[in-house]
Amino acid sequence: MRIKSLLTFALLLSAAITLSMSGHAQTVTHAQTVTHAQTVTHAQTVTHAQTVTRAKTHDKAEVAESRLQVGAAQFNEYLPLLEGKRVSLVVNQSSIIESPIIKGSAVINSSPEPTHLVDALLNRDINVVSIMSPEHGFRGKAGAGEKIDNDVDVKTGLPIHSLYGKTKKPTADMLANTDILVFDIQDVGVRFYTYLSTLHYVLEAAAEAHIPVIVLDRPNPNGAFTDGPILQSDYASFVGMHAIPVLHGMTLGELALMIVGEQWMTTDAIEGKQLAQQVDKHMQSQALLTVIPVANYYKQMPYSLPVAPSPNLPNDAAIALYPTLCFFEGTDVSVGRGTNLPFQLIGHPVIALGDENIDVVANQAAPSPKHNNTTLKASFMTDAPISGLNIDVLLNAYTQFNEQGIGFFTRPDFFDKLAGTDSLRQAIIAGKTSTQIQASWAEGLATFKQLRSPYLLYPLTASELPDDVKSRVKTINMKVATHYE
Repeated sequence: MRIKSLLTFALLLSAAITLSMSGHAQTVTHAQTVTHAQTVTHAQTVTHAQTVTRAKTHDKAEVAESRLQVGAAQFNEYLPLLEGKRVSLVVNQSSIIESPIIKGSAVINSSPEPTHLVDALLNRDINVVSIMSPEHGFRGKAGAGEKIDNDVDVKTGLPIHSLYGKTKKPTADMLANTDILVFDIQDVGVRFYTYLSTLHYVLEAAAEAHIPVIVLDRPNPNGAFTDGPILQSDYASFVGMHAIPVLHGMTLGELALMIVGEQWMTTDAIEGKQLAQQVDKHMQSQALLTVIPVANYYKQMPYSLPVAPSPNLPNDAAIALYPTLCFFEGTDVSVGRGTNLPFQLIGHPVIALGDENIDVVANQAAPSPKHNNTTLKASFMTDAPISGLNIDVLLNAYTQFNEQGIGFFTRPDFFDKLAGTDSLRQAIIAGKTSTQIQASWAEGLATFKQLRSPYLLYPLTASELPDDVKSRVKTINMKVATHYE
């Protein structure tokens, strides 16, 4: 019998978001995915739900504080799933564990020296057998688009498999010695940031091999925003694989649920009696997708990333500006690669986009920067920080180029891939205003928000969090279809 599509992730996730208030003890919740498998016809679906809540007490000194905990820091919630298993980790330099303290509405990263997840698991006698790394590599030092080779981690001796370059999806050989996959990578909440595409391929490969996946969730530093055009299928690529907007307002944990729930994966046909036996074994023992949510988190919460997620996003300003400035990668405008302010300025050697002069010189983060060995006439975007997506920045730069007869869209195909459509570029050329351009996205964004709603784990604002010790528990029912031929 041939299985054509995913005999898949039957899943249900509960997320409980808690916030300690003065005079109360903190409640920490456990999110668990439960498998409920049965053979169904093309029109049938399977649903199943379960919520588990666990309470912890804390010293009086902590009563007035809530501790944001990333998924990786909640060992009690996922270590039992790893015991006795051969574990492969999809991680990079951002996969660290610390305990930031929340005071008021701000997150203060004042914890002891952070520990990498690889070291934390090895110290707890978990059998880690391999590491898989996305774009920029395991230590996060490779430049954008730079080829990453397989390697061995000097500290642990573990093999490192690259998921960037020629091989973006885990191969059967990479997974041959693996019982379970753990994904823990910090994202920045922008569709064309490629860690989301890596997550997609990891889920897809794991589905084909029927290997369980645990996603250890992390905050989205741009989580307050949902904006931009919805990607059209003709423009799908590694810098945009899903029908979501540029700023999607979701964490990777939420997106993992959506990728599976909306059946966005395309799995290779696999056949054989041995596979069927393997599937039955996994379905009896453990769910194939588990997401460990961030505790005490809401989407508008200010969150300063403790580690740069990639070489050219070195600080909070660059991360906030990235959704807007990355569009210039399809134009003749520099965004500061090869300077000490990547994604914090726009400049050009001829067009005066600002009053600052800054030299471009190739470096480790940008081995081949645009306008290398020239001086940019630049504007520092950090003087008036952008929040979310600001189309006026693009329109103003285009106008200056157009007035001087210099080509703006030097890589139109890549610009369209970033936008997920050619309509943005065409609207800019046509002289549309930012209000007109953003109005053209309104219907698509409304539809997307409705589609994503069942997969959201966190409220948007602090006011939506509970005001007492009781956890606000949201149970998410998902339908999973299993098709046979």
